[in-house]
Amino acid sequence: MLKNSSILITGGTGSFGHSFVPMTLAKYNPRRLVIYSRDEMKQWEMAKLYGDDERVRFFIGDVRDKDRLARALNSIDYVVHAAATKIVPTAEYNPFECVKTNINGAMNLIDACIDKGVKRVVALSTDKASSPANLYGATKLASDKLFIAGNSYSGETGTRFSVVRYGNVMGSRGSVIPFFLSLMDKEELPITDVRMTRFMITLEQGVDLVWKAFEDSVGGEIYVKKIPSMNITDIAKAIAPDAKQKIIGIRPGEKLHEQMIAPEDAPYTYEYDGYYKILPAIHNWNLDPLRTLNGKLVDAEFTYSSDNNTDWMSIEMLKIWIDFAREKIGKV
Repeated sequence: MLKNSSILITGGTGSFGHSFVPMTLAKYNPRRLVIYSRDEMKQWEMAKLYGDDERVRFFIGDVRDKDRLARALNSIDYVVHAAATKIVPTAEYNPFECVKTNINGAMNLIDACIDKGVKRVVALSTDKASSPANLYGATKLASDKLFIAGNSYSGETGTRFSVVRYGNVMGSRGSVIPFFLSLMDKEELPITDVRMTRFMITLEQGVDLVWKAFEDSVGGEIYVKKIPSMNITDIAKAIAPDAKQKIIGIRPGEKLHEQMIAPEDAPYTYEYDGYYKILPAIHNWNLDPLRTLNGKLVDAEFTYSSDNNTDWMSIEMLKIWIDFAREKIGKV
């Protein structure tokens, strides 16, 4: 599907873009891959990685700017929406700015993609959009709903919108693994709560889930990959086994456990090998055979959260991954 196509990724200089771009170039050889973002320095640094590769283009712009989006989307076939204000404290202290990017930006992109005849759009979501406890999560829940409803606006033969949702990305900039690695020579590591658990997904797995959504989606689906969990204390032990663990308490807006499928989503959630799909409740799309395919409807009380997971990553497995990925951890 993506071979010889034109693809645009919003927020493409972020952690996800740094994995999506090289992996997609290698696997699908698209005709054009456009990185759309507002940070010129990040674009300048990223452009150095691709030299004279004529497939890779850079376009300065903000998802808040609908006219600029429309210009960037000329002759684009597929879009990945990765742009977001996503640091929880930043969103709490700058709520108007968070809404402008995560909600208004989503509306701008939906309208522009429909107007420009884009074939398919996959928007990145977060565990924080499921039963949100902070503004970032609330805006991403609103964004998810907007992209799902966008299928109604585009009509039966128009742009198809879907969403992928995943939790803690292993080794991404600002996440817990690079933070603990920066402190591994200290005598103690700060632990928010000994009960805290997190899902563990690599950027490569996140990219694979986006590819799956492009290939599989009819419109309105939320894709959730099956991934392992870890307790925060075990993450600390894998990185600094001899360090003491100092309990500092949960930060405002932070959850003990990551949730990706809420109980309210269970009536619309289907299970497949390696992933789940939450189908839209609107228009009876959750009963559409083209969307359900051969999936199995989950139990009525089903939830998918990092504490009730059946798959757990061991300390040894995390050590192996860190040794393998050490050069990239925390860089993007």
